Amino acid sequence: MTGHSEKRYSDSLPHSVWSADWIRRAEASAAASQGISLYQLMQRAGEAAYTLACDQYPAAHHWLVLCGHGNNGGDGYVVARLAAAAGVKVSLIACEGTRPLPPEAAEARQAWLASGGEIHPVDSRWPEDVDLIIDGLLGTGLSSAPRSPYDALIEAVNRSRAPVIALDIPSGLLAESGAAPGAVIRATHTMTFIALKPGLLTGQARDWVGQLHQSTLGLSGWLAKQPTQIQRLTAESLSQWLKPRRPCSHKGEQGRLLVVGGDHGFGGAIRMAAEAALRSGAGLVRVLTHIEHVGPLLTARPELMVQPLSDEGLQQALDWADVLVIGPGLGQGEWGRNALKILQASDKPALWDADALNLLALNPEKRQNRVITPHPGEAARLLGCRTAEIESDRLLAVRNLVTHYGGVAVLKGAGTLIADDQGQMAIADVGNAGMASGGMGDVLSGIIGGLLGQKLSLYDAACAGCVAHGAAADRVAARQGIRGLLASDLLPEIPYYVNPELA
Repeated sequence: MTGHSEKRYSDSLPHSVWSADWIRRAEASAAASQGISLYQLMQRAGEAAYTLACDQYPAAHHWLVLCGHGNNGGDGYVVARLAAAAGVKVSLIACEGTRPLPPEAAEARQAWLASGGEIHPVDSRWPEDVDLIIDGLLGTGLSSAPRSPYDALIEAVNRSRAPVIALDIPSGLLAESGAAPGAVIRATHTMTFIALKPGLLTGQARDWVGQLHQSTLGLSGWLAKQPTQIQRLTAESLSQWLKPRRPCSHKGEQGRLLVVGGDHGFGGAIRMAAEAALRSGAGLVRVLTHIEHVGPLLTARPELMVQPLSDEGLQQALDWADVLVIGPGLGQGEWGRNALKILQASDKPALWDADALNLLALNPEKRQNRVITPHPGEAARLLGCRTAEIESDRLLAVRNLVTHYGGVAVLKGAGTLIADDQGQMAIADVGNAGMASGGMGDVLSGIIGGLLGQKLSLYDAACAGCVAHGAAADRVAARQGIRGLLASDLLPEIPYYVNPELA
């Protein structure tokens, strides 16, 4: 898993996420349902951001407010007026456009001017004593790289040493996908309005959002009545899937898991996947691997049943198993190809990862009994495109994976996405930059496989597995830091999260 940056959130963020386009279309009816106008809603947004700025930077004496030619700029005008009224020195720079301002933004601009505020052009020299910047340049409607003069202003903000509060979303970041096609403001804090958008949680979001805050602007009651489009998953979510076991349960009820992989020289991958399955609660785990790994695996983890891979042994193990995991250390040679061919004939729940996915890309087939867990490079091979295309719209990519391959798809990365063919989608809002190291995917494969063995559905096992995996990594990182975090460091931490009553 790559591209992780440190994430910092306010104390309480909701677990529901909505499309930015949907929010923009719905906000008029949402405001009407509360008996308020869109301008009053803008006032609430400005007040929320102003309050955040005062709370975070009470000593800031000179604010620079940057306003774009849209409703995001309207929010900026409100913040500027409130700050000036409270005695803060405010400098405001606004971008002009060829079209009239939206009515609400025009009203906010006029209120700023009527209060005695001044508007400076984009080529104005910035005051040297600015100690807080409010980013109201570009909002959630952006769909491409910022153009002039916005790009230059964004670069200027990023060169400044002053902290930045972004209104709704950092300017330049795409709210639907988290892609950064051009210049993006690196915010210290982001105050998003009404609801969370996916682009704040996945893609390149963590590099730009800073500490994320949310205000429903008084629309929480209305929002609660809307069907959730995407789930935001955290460690708090685990209890919905993982309940305490019956006192009289036995190992046969917790799943018989077959893990296949570990060609010559790749014993570490299969060992980590198999042990992760045990740590996640699988009742019995059998490993079929290259003969050179049998002794070391049994020595390192005697709870595993380890045998050399053969056609006969594979068929026997396949008859025995409830759930299959294939891919960790599999390789793409004849050894791995033959094993995959035999396993493909099974209709048992399965998880495919690593080289199993690379082989699948060569011979695509769709099935409903499988979880696939590609990183962006593997996803690109599966979809026949470039990795950059995957990262430019991760939500579209994971939907396409499900369309082409069926079952459940997990698109790994900062803000891992989980989707199924029923339209469910979730963002695993856990994990950190320390996970950019070898073997992390093998551990994830084992966790999800272990949960499948415990009778979780494909989608629930994928969701719970991704959360337990990332939360375990966060636990390790909190103790020892991000650099030097090893995939095997997660193994002793997994039980803490698959037993959420301990948390």
